[in-house]
Amino acid sequence: MTTALNAPMKRTLAAIVAAAILPPLLASPVTASPATEGRPGTYQLTGGPGGSKFEGIGVDGARGLFYVSETTGGEIHRGTAMSAQTEEWLAGNGTDGRFTARGVTTDDAGRVYIAGGPNGIGTGRPDLWVYSPDGELLAALRAPGDNVFLNDVAIGPDGAAYVTNSNAPQVFRVLHDDGEWSLDRWTDATGTITQAAGFNLGGVVVTADGSALVVAQGNVGALWRFDLRTAVATRVETGGAELTDADGLVRQGSRLTVVRNFARSLATLQLADDGHSAALVSQQATDPTRVLTTAKVLRGRILLVDSKFDEPVAAGPYEVVTGPLAP
Repeated sequence: MTTALNAPMKRTLAAIVAAAILPPLLASPVTASPATEGRPGTYQLTGGPGGSKFEGIGVDGARGLFYVSETTGGEIHRGTAMSAQTEEWLAGNGTDGRFTARGVTTDDAGRVYIAGGPNGIGTGRPDLWVYSPDGELLAALRAPGDNVFLNDVAIGPDGAAYVTNSNAPQVFRVLHDDGEWSLDRWTDATGTITQAAGFNLGGVVVTADGSALVVAQGNVGALWRFDLRTAVATRVETGGAELTDADGLVRQGSRLTVVRNFARSLATLQLADDGHSAALVSQQATDPTRVLTTAKVLRGRILLVDSKFDEPVAAGPYEVVTGPLAP
């Protein structure tokens, strides 16, 4: 007799197999973990009636908040560290010109930066938005150029926000000067970075010494270092580490976590303080029933977005998966 496995049973079995094969990156397998110390094992997102897909995540550690972007409509969901249920914080479907959303981050003032992916391509709509912690729109900005897919965003040591373009080897910059917001093309690495089919520049973090950005080019499995003083791009030496499908990046000290979405893996690398080189520490399989895209750390736990990108029409439950960090 054959017994059919439901989705939770499949995910549990997959986690056991993954943990048995590969060394752990976190303190537990990368799947929906049990609640610990009052923290939920997963956070529940509210989907729309036609199915919802998710991508970016930003955290406000001081306030214990996180924000998740919805690609199908551009809604922004907000949750707190201690509650399993999130809320729709910002409406989409044309709100402030936003029909889709990708990367999310916050700055020290709690302001929320949202990258619009293809929102502005051929439409004249904004490519990026900035909101106050209370949800007030501070800026809705258009990027220069007509081939801009703003993907992920990080705050530099100068307080500016740096945003990757998945359609060209470019990084954009958001400035706030004398009360005015602006979005410009900070650097163009054409001639250094070869444009390839699919998604190019994506996840971005700042190096430990604050001298550079490290950016993932997921379609070819490369990491690039962008010097914050000169804006020059050079390839990060990774010793041939397998990093195809690199999407979100998380840096904690010298440890760089690379979320490899459709490869269903997390790569851990030891990253030099200046970002010139990185050495592979481990590869850990993630739940094969999920496509995890981006991640952030909130109060000692890693939060990973289950995108639903593998489902033609997404169906719930819609979740952010969490896990405790390794000591």
